[in-house]
Amino acid sequence: MTDIKVSASAEEVRRALRQWATGVTVVSAQFQGRKHGMTVSSFTSLSLEPPLVLVSLEQSTHTHQLVQQAGHFGVTILGQSQRQISERFAGRLTESGDRFQGLETFTLVSGAPLLVQGLTWFDCRVVATYPAGTHTVFIGEVLAVRDEAKEPPLIYYNRDYREITLARRKRKAETVRRRSP
Repeated sequence: MTDIKVSASAEEVRRALRQWATGVTVVSAQFQGRKHGMTVSSFTSLSLEPPLVLVSLEQSTHTHQLVQQAGHFGVTILGQSQRQISERFAGRLTESGDRFQGLETFTLVSGAPLLVQGLTWFDCRVVATYPAGTHTVFIGEVLAVRDEAKEPPLIYYNRDYREITLARRKRKAETVRRRSP
């Protein structure tokens, strides 16, 4: 057995985390007429009562700055056909460019821009922040949610986008229907 390291390097942690599959979201905010968004995989449900979600944003980004100033953020969960949107908001365009240009958006309660092309949307008010290394963890109370999923979610695993297949579930449903009188 090899010795266990007491402190892992950033590269070791990065390599290990490549084995964690995650959904892909765009986190966005708007403040004083400026809007920005970024691709985020560090999004999770925190509580149902009260409804809380968590996002972690790098402190040097425009999105971080706007979420901090606005006190709210939006989350758009992307579908597997939306890889190009993920890449656009991941910085394939410049950090200072208008990543929303040519994309249709809407708002729910807070004014945070949400992408029409998404599967599900969360509109959140920041209720707590926690500095964590180069990032800030934002805890958001869910003010509104909309779910119109028409396809499976976009998945990111081991440095690439992946698709999931729902065929097994469909076959099971067909089997149940055949057995019913």
